[in-house]
Parts: sequence; structure tokens; C-alpha cells
Amino acid sequence: MEGSNLIQKLESIKNAKRVYRDNAAGFVLDNPEVMPELIHYAFQIDSPLHVKAAWVLELVCLQNISLLYPYAQVFIEQMSSLSNESALRPVSKVCYLMNRAYFTSGKNDPDLSVPLIDLIIENNFDWLIQNHKVATQVFAMDTLNLWSNELPWVREALVSILQKNINSGSSGYRSHALKLLKNL
Repeated sequence: MEGSNLIQKLESIKNAKRVYRDNAAGFVLDNPEVMPELIHYAFQIDSPLHVKAAWVLELVCLQNISLLYPYAQVFIEQMSSLSNESALRPVSKVCYLMNRAYFTSGKNDPDLSVPLIDLIIENNFDWLIQNHKVATQVFAMDTLNLWSNELPWVREALVSILQKNINSGSSGYRSHALKLLKNL
């Protein structure tokens, strides 16, 4: 059974070294039918496989974001359940990758309904204004920046938040916020 093989691959990730994560991601890319299980584990916050699954999901989506499309609704609906920064950072990156693909595909892939778009925007604003690590906040900025071209209220809110928090943010936050503010 492929699912048990996925569990074995996730369990074999000893630490965050890329070689371990790449091995598991390669398995998923070769066996895309395990994507639902990978997504399931990425959001099972009580599972010891939770963070490892999020790491692998990021690498899979970097290689082939379209594998996420059939499960975009589940992914989006569960994003707000995360609090562990080690899982939240890769999930925020996957969210950005999915939204970038949405805009570059002419808004065809993935198929995002208005309620899902609202959830994406809400989650990214939450990640941006709450106390999260800078990488999560940067991916939130980038995702919201994509939507700011489509929805003027997102642009206004994003500019306001960045201007308000720029002086209290880390150097990475400030640098990225300044870059975005120049283009907003």
C-alpha cells in the first residue's frame, strides 16, 4: 500500500537536511496518488509526522504545484489550524506558490472560488499581523501583494499594515516591506 510507504518516507526524515526531505518529496512526485495523505499529515498537528509532511509538501509543490490543485480547497480550509512555525513557514510558501500559479495561469488553475479567496486573504493577513517568524510573514506579504492588484482593499490594508509595522519588524521584514511598498 502506497500510504504506508509515505509514512515510512516521512518517518525516515531524521532532521531538516535537504537530502532527507528530497527523498520523501521524490517519492510523492513519483506517486502522486499519495498527495491526499501527505496533505492530511501536514495538518495533523498532533502527529509526529506533521512538520515533516509540511516540509515535503513544500518541496513537492516547488517541483509540481499542479499536484496540489485537486486538494486546494482542503489545503486552504486547513491553513488556519497551524501554529507550529516549522510547519507554518512551508505552508505559507505553498500558499504563495499556489496563488502565483493562479495568477500566471489566467486564473484557471487552481480553481478558486470567492470563499476560498477570502480564506486565503484572511489567513495571510493573520500571518502578517500576528507574531510569526519573518519567513512566514514574507510569504504572506507576497501572497497579499498578488491579490492587491486584483482587490484594491487588499492593497490599502497591506500598505497600512506594512507602514505601521515596518519600524518594529526584523531587518528581513523591513527589507521586504520596503521593497513591496515601493511597488504598491
